[in-house]
Amino acid sequence: GFRYYVVGSCEFNSSKLNDIEFTLSYYYNKLEYIRFSSSVGKYVGYTEHGIKNAERWNNGPEVITSRGEKERYCLSNVGIDVESALTKS
Repeated sequence: GFRYYVVGSCEFNSSKLNDIEFTLSYYYNKLEYIRFSSSVGKYVGYTEHGIKNAERWNNGPEVITSRGEKERYCLSNVGIDVESALTKS
């Protein structure tokens, strides 16, 4: 069978919104074919299929929705992650 999955992640050094990077990566059979990065602000394709989707998604509502994910997903969880890391160290 084939395996398709999406991984969203936040990388941060502080709780300031400017220091947080949100990435959303799409994989098919262990190969990343497209990624949204909040530092770039758009989708980037890594395969022929990913490049075509990136062009289409960057011109549609998908890119606007993904730009808001950094604030919605990362900022609301950064306090929880920092507190969890500090209590275990």
